[in-house]
Amino acid sequence: MKPATMIFKEEIVNIRFPKEEVLANPSDIRQRDKAFERALALGNLEHGKVRIGFMDVDHRIYEVETTVWAVTEEALCLKGSLQIPKQAVLYID
Repeated sequence: MKPATMIFKEEIVNIRFPKEEVLANPSDIRQRDKAFERALALGNLEHGKVRIGFMDVDHRIYEVETTVWAVTEEALCLKGSLQIPKQAVLYID
């Protein structure tokens, strides 16, 4: 995997996200879904930040450090009405 480019969360509005799933392995997708829930709990209970790695439509990898405020069927919701589509997320640390 290519190294990620660290960005500020405000730069997310400039990213074009892929419509297809970036993870091929169903097990990886299940693990990522569990990580979404842990990130949400951390954000709501402790206002803690996580690192989210995601891919754009040109297969560039970005990383952002932020608090997850909500998780919907389609996206991670961040402060400032920012969203990252779930299918674009590679990892959450």
